[in-house]
Amino acid sequence: MITRRRFLEYSALSSALLVSRPLLRSGFALPPAESAEAPLRLAIIGSVYHLGSDMQFIADRFLVGYPLNGDWHMPNVQVVSVYVDSLVPKFGGPLAWGWRQEGFHSARHAQGKSGAPSGTSTQVLEPGPPHPPIAHSVRQRRGARSLGEELPENISLDTDLSRARSKEFGFRLCRNIPEALRAGGEKLAVDAVITVVEQGDYPTNDRGQNLLPSYDFFQQCVQVFQEEGRGIPYFNSKQLSFSFPEAKQMVETAERLHFPLLAGSSYPVTWRLPDVDIPLGAHVEEAVIVGVGKFDGRDFDALEAMQCMLERRKGGETGVKAVQLLEGDDVWQAGRDGRYSRELLSSALSRSDTPLGLTLLDGRNQDLVASGALPQLVKDPAAYCIEYTDGTKATLLMLNGAIMDFNISARVTGKGMVSTQFYLPPTPNVTNTACLASKIEQTFTTGKTPYPVERTLLTSGILEACLDSRHRLNQRLETPHLAVKYQPPREPQYVRT
Repeated sequence: MITRRRFLEYSALSSALLVSRPLLRSGFALPPAESAEAPLRLAIIGSVYHLGSDMQFIADRFLVGYPLNGDWHMPNVQVVSVYVDSLVPKFGGPLAWGWRQEGFHSARHAQGKSGAPSGTSTQVLEPGPPHPPIAHSVRQRRGARSLGEELPENISLDTDLSRARSKEFGFRLCRNIPEALRAGGEKLAVDAVITVVEQGDYPTNDRGQNLLPSYDFFQQCVQVFQEEGRGIPYFNSKQLSFSFPEAKQMVETAERLHFPLLAGSSYPVTWRLPDVDIPLGAHVEEAVIVGVGKFDGRDFDALEAMQCMLERRKGGETGVKAVQLLEGDDVWQAGRDGRYSRELLSSALSRSDTPLGLTLLDGRNQDLVASGALPQLVKDPAAYCIEYTDGTKATLLMLNGAIMDFNISARVTGKGMVSTQFYLPPTPNVTNTACLASKIEQTFTTGKTPYPVERTLLTSGILEACLDSRHRLNQRLETPHLAVKYQPPREPQYVRT
């Protein structure tokens, strides 16, 4: 609710903006008028900063604010420095991950490339060896001058927004990560860090994983923390790493150095249609979640959305026993064989607002499962089959061509089927990222994460194991290393207003 005081403040600001272009550039970045505290200083680190990128959606929340509980919320935050990895190669420096792109990954991720072992359809998937220590590249040893200061005005940065945002909001555009944390000085000069690493000009391995440098960015920040003798709150967007050993090391490092580490997708915290959750301590028999995409990051989003509900089952999370990724006709056969519940699949699809097929052609609603339409609509189905150590089973079905949203249904003892849609508002607002921004801000201001990072750790490991199953000819793989245990927050963390 807007108070009279805030209405007058907004009215005065709006009038000033109409007549002052300089104020227009900075007015929306002002901290809330009612806050007497100094703004929290923030460094933002990412791979690409262009319209529609994850970095743009998240970074802009802390530059111009975001909608929250029916009002416009301005975080008491000052973005003081930004590092964009995609800019640096344009000016002659090696990529941040260049120290390990030759040989190391190609050898480690080629394990099993010669083919699946014979004699059994079940393998044990063991975590790989730890990575070598982080090494600074040439560009990281340069003097601390702002990258923005050395770019001629006539250089085209294509769709990159960072230089324009730097001029508008006054943050330092840095050429390396330590400089971003020190804001060009000699000491740690920020109070919190956001990293948003997404698909960009990075290599892929033989499993089809994009080798995003989330771990490398984290290690460079940690190196600064260790030199300073203190850590600061850290947010890592989406999966911790494509590698479970790396992801696990990130969590252990944050615990050892005593700084809060929050990670993950916006899907677990967005609105749900309807507003339902699995009761805390309930017995969950099975869950089916349906979505779209394939090996492009949205499978991680869907898996973490599923995990945020299943972790509430009796006993909390105890880990995953085995996984298998199925493709093509094997997906439909798995349904006929009872590997996943067709009833739960139908229930999940009933929550979709974007059914395709006849509904798209002539408005005719139909049960896509009972009608047999799914195999006709979906040409490349994928099923991520997950067996939890407590006996719960879950399946993510990626059904490109049948729907365009993400929906889940779970069978809960004594409750029947619990189903909902993870609501993803359309562009340009993509307001589900505002839901995530509020959790990031909460972590930064309180020093405590609203939900455990182990959720993202386990989901990162599940995704890696599923892609390894696909690489090993879609075999079932036992995953003893995914015995990740944690307790969920007592109160639901998704937006409910």
